[in-house]
Parts: sequence; C-alpha cells; structure tokens
Amino acid sequence: MAEQYKTVYEGGTGEIVEKKSRFIATVRPVQTEEEALAFIEEMRKKYWDARHNCSAYILGERQEVMRCSDDGEPSQTAGKPMLDVLAGAGLTDTAVVVTRYFGGTLLGTGGLVRAYSAAVQEGLKNSRVITKCWGTMLEIGTDYNGIGKLQYLFGQRQIPLMDSEYTDKVRFTVIVPASKAREITKAVTELTSGQAVIKEKKNLYYALADGEYLCFG
Repeated sequence: MAEQYKTVYEGGTGEIVEKKSRFIATVRPVQTEEEALAFIEEMRKKYWDARHNCSAYILGERQEVMRCSDDGEPSQTAGKPMLDVLAGAGLTDTAVVVTRYFGGTLLGTGGLVRAYSAAVQEGLKNSRVITKCWGTMLEIGTDYNGIGKLQYLFGQRQIPLMDSEYTDKVRFTVIVPASKAREITKAVTELTSGQAVIKEKKNLYYALADGEYLCFG
C-alpha cells in the first residue's frame, strides 16, 4: 500500500496554438486500463475531424502501468513527451488526450515535442490535482473538559475535523496518516490523562482539499 500518491480528482482541458496548429489537451482521472481506453475512444469520436488524437496514461499507486500513442505523429514526438509530463508531475490514475488540428506548417520533431508537452501542462493547470494519503479514521470520545485540549492538539498537528457530535459527551472524527495514528493516539491519551476513548474505525485513502476531507473507500 503506497503511503501517498498524486492523482487528478477533476479533469480539465487546455489549449495552445503553435504555428496555426491547435493542440487541445483533455485530462481525465481513470482507475483502470479499460476506463483509459474508453476515454481515448471518446475523444477520438468527439474530435473525429482532427488530424491526430495522441494519448498517454499512467495507472497504479506506484505508476506500474504507463502507455502512450503518437497516433500518426513521428515516433516519440507526442505520446512519450505527454507521458513524461504526467510522470514528471508524479501523477497516476490519470489519462490525457491531446488533439491536434493541423495548421499547415510543419513543426519539426523538437517543435512537436514542445507543443504536446505544453498542451498537457496547460490541461493539468485546469485540472484539480490532489495527493491521496493512506490514513486511519479515528473516533475520539471525551467529556466537555477535554474539548479545548483536543482542539489545541488538532490545530497544532493541522488535523481538520471530519465530524463532531455533542451530546452528554463529545465525539470527534478525524483522519490521520496511518503511519502517525499510533503517535497521535498516544498524544491524545497523554493530553487527556487517559480520559479520552479512542477507536480506530478503518483505514482508507483520503485527501485534504481546502481544509476539507475527500474520502476514498
């Protein structure tokens, strides 16, 4: 299980123009090779009148699967540079198709490499990229005397609250990196003099976006 990895949460599009050739990048999150191939086929149908629909995708927590296609462009001038941009950004479970409408001027191999690379970068700028972390969901119960201590700990460790419930007792739900779950459990126990009740609910991948939890599984 990878401790963390980067991926696209919401895809986007970006476009550049090079010597009158249009390069349109479409980025999409994908989970399987079947999804990636279906997305590529979808783009080919959408841009059926384009000269080229070049593609690249990476799958697996450790980028185990990498595929690309030049779709008729000179070898190594489109798919590989596109793949290099995804890999260089540390992304996985991500696919991109760059559609080219030919402008009448040949760009040469160097020009093509730069154009396809730049198009992918533009598409990624307009996508939402997140870091998924392998975490542990903790449910922490306390009396009202422990609220301030726990809130101080969460603030100090930059742990956002996922949920809170106030009845005769108080219950907080948080997700922390799995590698730090034991350390944080110990800190909570010491801070509350053993009064807090801590339950490990489950392990899952999560991401933090603008202070909010995104949960996967």
